[in-house]
Amino acid sequence: MTSPASNPTDTGAASKVVLLPDALFFARAAAITAGATAAEAAAQVELALEASSPFPAAQLFYGFHWLPGAERALVFAAYRRRFPREQVEAWSGAELVLPAFAALFGSEVEPATTMLVTSVEGLTAIHWDQGRIPAAVLFRPWSSDATEAGRAVVRDELLRGIAASRQVIELPAPPLAEAAARGGSEFSFRAGERVSRLPAASAATLDVRDKAELAAFRQGRARDVMLWRVFIGCAAAIVLVGLGCAGLYGAGFWERTRERKVKAQQPVVDQVMTAQTLSTRINELSSKRLLPLEMISLVSGIKPASIQFQRTTTEGLYTLKVDAQTASPAEVSTFRSALADLPAVERVEVRDQRTRDNLMSFTLVVSFKPDVLKPATPS
Repeated sequence: MTSPASNPTDTGAASKVVLLPDALFFARAAAITAGATAAEAAAQVELALEASSPFPAAQLFYGFHWLPGAERALVFAAYRRRFPREQVEAWSGAELVLPAFAALFGSEVEPATTMLVTSVEGLTAIHWDQGRIPAAVLFRPWSSDATEAGRAVVRDELLRGIAASRQVIELPAPPLAEAAARGGSEFSFRAGERVSRLPAASAATLDVRDKAELAAFRQGRARDVMLWRVFIGCAAAIVLVGLGCAGLYGAGFWERTRERKVKAQQPVVDQVMTAQTLSTRINELSSKRLLPLEMISLVSGIKPASIQFQRTTTEGLYTLKVDAQTASPAEVSTFRSALADLPAVERVEVRDQRTRDNLMSFTLVVSFKPDVLKPATPS
């Protein structure tokens, strides 16, 4: 198989994505322990790669596709010597470097689906048996002058090497990065009408670059983003301070104008307030009365015999406070419920409950609805 490593697909976007030819990579499914963390899954992928590859992991560019909870990962790798140094150095500013077939792992497909991707170098088959992790990825090369019949033979051979498929999706060309990221949280790829979306967290494990260099790159990128945000925050703060100073000056001028107007109207306002106060007081004296006896009569009328009133006071026109005691604490709750059901009562509270020598003391606060109580008429 010839090495087309010199022809990767570069999006050219601000956040660059590099798609490498499928012909350079081999892929294997690796078992992952149930309930594994991301770090544990990565460690198990490295062990599986060491066991299945003729080269140690340090001599490979590799990545893998795994989602939390999945008991399988799809691992793919390529021998580093297949990539010229100039090409590897060109990846330094890329957001993501992965084989073209891995860009399609974010596709929405039904179980038992095989996706065939045609490229200049050959044909790639991606097979999903169930779940979102592919079960296999196979590549078969063909010559640049292969006839349609020759390509059909390659296609049939490739499908025979994969488990039975209920659906076969054929893509006439490899995917292209539609956008390097959407809101910084997602990579999007398109192959014809097929769209594949990879969350940034999942796409991170697909990157085939040297893991130590990749970690350093991401740390530096995160630091740059943080510094940029700090700079933007400081600039915004300076603008806000300037606007605040201008606002304070304008507010001071407006406040002084308002104070002059208020001062000019103050005598009129004082007269109106005095008249309102007198009117309210006259209305209360003429139409509203404190009715303590009526309150006590209404409350004591449904009082259980086990409860004794010791002291009663009023708060305002509509609230009665009763200090009481009882040898039957259970009667307090019953009494409270009965009072709350009275049409004239708005609210009932039981406060300061104390028990001593089998005798419970408490304060009953009964709030009556305004204008419901009526003075008792003499018989």
